[in-house]
Amino acid sequence: MSHTPPEFRGRIFSDARSGFHAAPHRYHLYLSLSCPSCLRIAITHALLGLTDTVALTTLPAVPDGTGGGYAALHSAYTATRHGHTGPAVAPVLRDRWTGRVVSNHAQHILRDLATRFRDGDAPELYPSAAEAEITELGELFEEGINGAAQRAGEREAGTGAVEALLAALDRVEERLAEPGGPYLLGESITAADVHLWVTLVQLDTVHRWHLGADTVRRIAGHPWLWAYARRLLALPAFRDQLRLEEIHQRHHSRCRGLEAAGAAVQIIDWTAVEPAGSYV
Repeated sequence: MSHTPPEFRGRIFSDARSGFHAAPHRYHLYLSLSCPSCLRIAITHALLGLTDTVALTTLPAVPDGTGGGYAALHSAYTATRHGHTGPAVAPVLRDRWTGRVVSNHAQHILRDLATRFRDGDAPELYPSAAEAEITELGELFEEGINGAAQRAGEREAGTGAVEALLAALDRVEERLAEPGGPYLLGESITAADVHLWVTLVQLDTVHRWHLGADTVRRIAGHPWLWAYARRLLALPAFRDQLRLEEIHQRHHSRCRGLEAAGAAVQIIDWTAVEPAGSYV
């Protein structure tokens, strides 16, 4: 019998009178860096310099607990929901005071880290003036790139998904080619950059394995996009969280699809760090 993981959507507040408030050393993150949502959270945690404020534990690349969950998270789930027998999935933000899960909803965790724990020197990842644009870009990354790449890797999908994927990449390419700054929204890094970079990692290290060689070459034919990916790779907050072997392990433990010719056409070398230069 399969079990659907419960959704815990607690939020962090600035007011100490609320249930979960932004107290240093109170919360603990549990992340598997092979998971794209967890990778986004880990990069955000690093960009904000939260090492001494919010503890972080990395989990195995492949779930090692019941039903596709993590053994290390079982006690947190049972403390939060009595009698829980299903999978204890990541990401998790845990309250160290009570031992309970605050949230396992990636979007809420990302936003709460960036807005409740940010100090004055850290980047503003969700600037109020760019909220709508960040949301719109996120939908493009998830539906236009991730979703289309997933569909394109299914042999019965035909060519429509490939064209949708390439059209989404064209939109991002055009945006990055415009003058105004090295990042998606100008001269300052935002949550949209973290989201896009992780999306590109997934495209080259996971989805590529199930695409045709010609499709991968067309994906690679976006020079501004992949130069951008290399520039962000030069930043420690991005580079130090990337676990290529773990991503490979997770993919091959979960994937039952056929490998395609694109597996042999790597787009960029994610182990080669180029100088950051003036762009970062």
